[in-house]
Amino acid sequence: MNLSLSLERIERASDLIDPAFLHTPQYVHTGLSRRLGRDTVIKVETLNPIGSFKGRGADHFMRGVPLDRQVVCASAGNFGQAIAYAARARGLEVRVFAATAANPAKVAAMRELGARVELVGADFDEAKAAARAYADRHRECLFVEDGHDPRIAEGAGTIAVELASMEVGTLLVPVGNGALISGIGCWMKERSPRTKIVGVCAAGAPAMAHSWREGRPVSSPQAATAADGIAVRVPVPVAVDWMREYVDDVVLVSEEAIREALFVVRDTLGLLVEPSGVVGVAAALQHEFADAPLATIITGGNLSDDLRAELTS
Repeated sequence: MNLSLSLERIERASDLIDPAFLHTPQYVHTGLSRRLGRDTVIKVETLNPIGSFKGRGADHFMRGVPLDRQVVCASAGNFGQAIAYAARARGLEVRVFAATAANPAKVAAMRELGARVELVGADFDEAKAAARAYADRHRECLFVEDGHDPRIAEGAGTIAVELASMEVGTLLVPVGNGALISGIGCWMKERSPRTKIVGVCAAGAPAMAHSWREGRPVSSPQAATAADGIAVRVPVPVAVDWMREYVDDVVLVSEEAIREALFVVRDTLGLLVEPSGVVGVAAALQHEFADAPLATIITGGNLSDDLRAELTS
């Protein structure tokens, strides 16, 4: 497989992906901009059938899967929902491996979409190892790794195509496995070179930030963050290579800043979203960025029942 990313394939994906995931709202919000002290563009990726941006890459990937294969993946919840949604439309079977501590609401959503969900391991990376081992034992299975397959990153990169209509100086992108920021960065570096691409990792899950700085995969002993969607402990090597090519900087945000961002997004945008979805806002609260205006992506809205209750109390 050619693991390089292609600007042309990203642009073609914009015409192929299920329209349910495309042309999401993007705007400068006066209240949020005032709270952050600078003009800020928000792109909202939660208003779709699975509540996250993952539908773009999953739909793009699943178009190439033979109809006689069972797809196997690991997920904290959002990627599994995306693969299950795209598979259901094509009559394909999906088996998702998730950690035993995975968000129960996300697990239930994956099952409701038709996926078989196996709860294995203490965290996402242990679940991924189990998924890979299962696929190795079953020849009829196709293992897909988010952050490794270019089609997934290129599908996510269609966000950049849409953002091109906005003036953006610094784009703050949540970083889990690196597919989202790599796809966006690939397109932006060619079509909007003045835009600085800045990745955002949780300080409690810094593996991708350390890997980007070192130029090689650097695992962390744990991924301890409420932002389960970006809680990566073991980096995907090719995603590190992509990020080194397309990303200008990576910053870390504290759990306190993530929590504050949840309430800021609630109070300004009127949105209840998951912690990984607001780390770009957390970065704007915690760090200064020279190139304005800012932009960030609200990447997911699949919060836990406990957090939903807290945000609505």
